[in-house]
Amino acid sequence: MDPTLTQQLSQLEAQLHLPDIRHQPERVSQLLHPAFEETGRSGQRYTRDVVVEALRAESNAAEIVADGYAATALAPGVVLLTYRSALRDVQGARSKHTLRSSIWLLTDGRWQLRYHQGTPALDSW
Repeated sequence: MDPTLTQQLSQLEAQLHLPDIRHQPERVSQLLHPAFEETGRSGQRYTRDVVVEALRAESNAAEIVADGYAATALAPGVVLLTYRSALRDVQGARSKHTLRSSIWLLTDGRWQLRYHQGTPALDSW
């Protein structure tokens, strides 16, 4: 996989971790495909509209830290991005360690997140 594409998609994904972006429904809507779906780490399923509104209304959340990004081309214009994440509180303690998978689609010349899933991780880091 092209390291530049991995970097580009990981940067787009990381935007969704930033409070300033999460509180901007217009920007989140640009990043999420119109048919976006998510299966959260709880097993709950979410639609695009639910996610956009939940992020807009989110209060001061813990910082999201992520690493280990890897991209795999599934088809032309379709990429699976995997990584791990955790929440970091103000003391630096990490919690909710999660393995994440995202499917990004190239739509009209821009990448959009079509599907996202979080799975609780057995290991902490």
